[in-house]
Order: sequence, then structure tokens, then C-alpha cells
Amino acid sequence: MRTHLILQGQCINNDALEYLAELTGAREIETLAKTIWRLQDVQPEQVTSHPTALAAFCAAQRLDYGFIPAERRIDQFKLLVMDMDSTLIAIECIDEIGEMLGIKPQISAITESAMRGEIEFAESLTRRVALLAGLDALLLEQVYTQRVRLNPGAEQLISHACASGIKTLLVSGGFTFFTERLQAQLNLDYSAANTLEIINGKLTGRVSGTILDAQAKADWLTRTAAELNIAPEQTIAIGDGANDLRMMARAGISVAYHAKPVVQQQATYALNFNGLDGVLALLGDRLEV
Repeated sequence: MRTHLILQGQCINNDALEYLAELTGAREIETLAKTIWRLQDVQPEQVTSHPTALAAFCAAQRLDYGFIPAERRIDQFKLLVMDMDSTLIAIECIDEIGEMLGIKPQISAITESAMRGEIEFAESLTRRVALLAGLDALLLEQVYTQRVRLNPGAEQLISHACASGIKTLLVSGGFTFFTERLQAQLNLDYSAANTLEIINGKLTGRVSGTILDAQAKADWLTRTAAELNIAPEQTIAIGDGANDLRMMARAGISVAYHAKPVVQQQATYALNFNGLDGVLALLGDRLEV
């Protein structure tokens, strides 16, 4: 099977490209866009004889890389599933809510521990939400309008995916207050998250219903694909924390986006230096210079 190597980065000189072509046994170097190159017909067995050379060199050059089958095309995929916090958007919403109460450091510490996989997500969410008890629910709108920012390349990824006939699902261990607004803003097909309990205009410090955790994320991917009659290999999942691993394991392709090491190690691809639009080249999108 013919294999190509996709390289993505802000700057790479010809010497670096030639070195990588020699390292991988590539037949040809092709420029796909200003920051994207494709090394055609690489020899995977040649790369495996130097298992750390490619990764080390690309890291030093701030390049993201990924091997893709030569026949891959973006229209072969039918469902794109994304995490929200620190994946689709640049913040952790619950951390920013915590800042309204002056307790962001305490909440962030629990968030980071969960993202690294040190504590179960449900436990971490329960502990963090409890700290929000008494917060005026009106402040959630302030967090959305003032703090929520899409990660670079998010709109390009979603628009290209939709144009290629790919359905989109935003599934988050965060809160419906934010996912539903992002769904409307970006014209996403589906969204799912946890619901903050609000009584008399105040957060109670509890979540309504069953917590949407790592297993629930995976189940949402599987259930949505089944309802749409989409095969698992036609799905893409993007995440950044340990809570995304089960979901990513269900997908045909998984992408670790600026992710924790445990996630990068288990994902099909990792994007550490580029925006979310870097996913497109890995899907075989026909980009133009």
C-alpha cells in the first residue's frame, strides 16, 4: 500500500525537507499549501529502522507529521466528533467560571489532574461543580461572551468537513450552556454535555442527571454513527485529555490536539504546533497552494 507523509508547520527550509525525504525514502516532495507538504510514497519500513529520528527532528523543527494512505480522501469520512474545552475552544469553561468566584486555582488543579488521568472524570467534575455553589447563573453568559474563543483553525475545519458531507458532533464533559451555544454558532449537527443545576437563578453545585463522562463520550460517538449508518472507520475523533481516550479509541482516526502526553501516545495523530485545520490534510483533503 502506498503511503504519504504529511508535514505541517509555519516554516521549513529545503534542506530540512530533503533530509526528511531521505530519511523516509520519499519519491517526491509536494507543496500542498504555504505550511503543508506531502512526501509521496514513503517507505514505512525505512522509518521504523530509525524509530526516534523522525519524531525528534520534527519536534525540533516545530512540525506536525502523520502518515496517511495514498488513496485517502476526505469524503471517505462521514462523522467528526470533537471535545469542547481546550479542543474546539481555547479555555476550560469551568476554570473560567471558577474565576468569577476567585477559586480558579483550586478548580484548575482538579481539572489538570483529571486531564492527566490521575483521577476519574466523574469524581473531578463533582468536586469542581460543588465549588461553584451559589454562583449567579447570569455570569455564565458573561463567561461565554467574554472568555470563550475558538481555537485556531476551528471554523476552517468545520466548514471543510460540512462541505465534504461530514456530520459534526460536539460532545463534552463540560456544560450544555456552552455546547448548545457553540452548536448554534458553528451550525454543528449534534451536541451533548452535562447540565448545571440552577435553582432560583443560582448554581446549586450539582449536575442534573447522569454525568457525561469518558464512557458516555464513547457511547455518543458509537450511537450517533449507528443512527447515521456510518461505519466506525468513517469517523474522526479529536480530543486533548484522558477523558477523551475511550471516544478516540472508537473512531477510525483519532487526533490529539495540543494534548496531554497520555493522549498523544494513544492517538492516531498528534497536532502540537498547528491549528485544528491541520486535521484536514490528515484526512486527505485536496489543498491548493
